[in-house]
Amino acid sequence: MLRGLNRAIQAIGACVGWRGLGIVVSLAIAVIAFTALTHALKGVDFAEVLAAMRLTHPVSISLSLGLVAISYGSLTLYDQLAVRMIGRGDIPFRIAALASFTSYPIAHGTGAVLLVSSAIRYRIYAPHGIGVADVARICFLTGLTFWLGNLTALGLSILFEPDAISRIDHLGPEINRAIAVAVLVGIVGYVGWTWNGNRLFGRRQWLVPLPSGRNVFLQIGIGIVDLGAAALAMYVLIPVGLDVGIARVIVVFIAATLLGFASHAPAGIGVFDATILVGLGGEHTEQLLAVLLLFRLFYHLTPFVLALVLFGAVEVYRNIGRRKLSQAA
Repeated sequence: MLRGLNRAIQAIGACVGWRGLGIVVSLAIAVIAFTALTHALKGVDFAEVLAAMRLTHPVSISLSLGLVAISYGSLTLYDQLAVRMIGRGDIPFRIAALASFTSYPIAHGTGAVLLVSSAIRYRIYAPHGIGVADVARICFLTGLTFWLGNLTALGLSILFEPDAISRIDHLGPEINRAIAVAVLVGIVGYVGWTWNGNRLFGRRQWLVPLPSGRNVFLQIGIGIVDLGAAALAMYVLIPVGLDVGIARVIVVFIAATLLGFASHAPAGIGVFDATILVGLGGEHTEQLLAVLLLFRLFYHLTPFVLALVLFGAVEVYRNIGRRKLSQAA
């Protein structure tokens, strides 16, 4: 286990840059978010929050859980696409799905995304002949899928609902729409730049051929399905009386996800919550907080526990198998 972790750390070193600047940005996001969260929670009656949670309709809960399942199902395609891109199409889907489902909830739940996701992927993939360098490539490609899908979804949603993000960035609708256009133009430029399939990222043994053509569109599509299902899982929990439109929820949800990811806080705690409460909040803070807590339970806590149990079971099973082999030898 320690050897795998050490090798994973080496792989992480190939992916990390601008560390000092990243730490400063992460801390700034966290400080601003916790300040906003403290302000948003001022005067909240938590008895009303619990009452609102109990009043959530069972149909809404069932729909939310189904959409969470769709979101995590699409996450398995992140790894499946990545292993094919590095030329390991022989890896069974169940292995890619296992690596994806165990690495994402645990890594994001602990906040040490690069370290934990790389270590877990190494433990899952190593018995199938995937080494440190290829684990680093898989981590890079899955991260690329995440950002391409998220930024595309964010740009498109802001184009149609520029007011929704104004409560977060305090910019006018036209400026937000211009930023969305710039993001989408950048993505189109990236697609054109990588179209011929001869672009590389990294150096020496850490070189990663960037996806091209159809694969880029697959990455974007998978990322949009993932984020779309997750955002809808929150939307169906929101009471009709709050009168919050679906486009607004999608814009705020994606912004909250990206800010939470950039903050490196475990599960984006504090940052994600503050963005949701500020972006969607109004006179019904208790009801919105109830929605947020239920979503946290369905989307973050439950998969985190399941992933821990599953990864632990896999490790125990493999250890038993190795002991039997050694005894037989």
